[in-house]
Amino acid sequence: MNPATLAQYFDHTILKPAATAAEVKNICEEAVKYGFFSVCVNPVHVSAVKELLAGSEVKVCSVVGFPFGAHTSFIKAAETERAIADGADEVDMVINVGALKDKNYTLVENDIRTVVEAAQGNTVKVIIETCLLDTNEIIEACKLAKKAGAHFVKTSTGFAGGGATAEDVALMKKTVGDDLQVKASGGIKNLEDTKKMIDAGADRIGASAGLAIMQELQAAK
Repeated sequence: MNPATLAQYFDHTILKPAATAAEVKNICEEAVKYGFFSVCVNPVHVSAVKELLAGSEVKVCSVVGFPFGAHTSFIKAAETERAIADGADEVDMVINVGALKDKNYTLVENDIRTVVEAAQGNTVKVIIETCLLDTNEIIEACKLAKKAGAHFVKTSTGFAGGGATAEDVALMKKTVGDDLQVKASGGIKNLEDTKKMIDAGADRIGASAGLAIMQELQAAK
């Protein structure tokens, strides 16, 4: 795979709580230099990132209900609306994991749909937090995201003690087929990890190690 093609898989990510303005600026510069698909940040940074990326083709991605998904749907919708107003092109929302485990599927579906509607046609990725789910729960979460009108299902926040696995990505892709895309995120640290996720069916990669992965690819060439 050539560098330009690989770069377009990446949401170049900085979601640590102590991220500084200087670090966010650096991430944006890296994204423009390497041609990453987007920069993914916490909501407080969205307007600055929009300005920093002006004139480039790099998209702005914000997280919603992050990292636990334990916000009310009202708050998730308000957070989404603000992120879009501030310049976000995409939002990555966290589902209500407890409700999924309680089999309260109506609540989970409505929670996702509320964000989809608030996003006003912009891309919504649904973080299902695979490390907290069993196989049946992963399948059900993917089905609910599809029913609610989301565009992606995403493996992980990276803040729940586990990240993406190729097995989970393959299961998610099998479940959603061509109707939704799959984002692998959490613990993807090197080129080998990245290739495994893409081979398993990932359409997008969320990683804070995107720069190192691109440099590894270039060194291999």
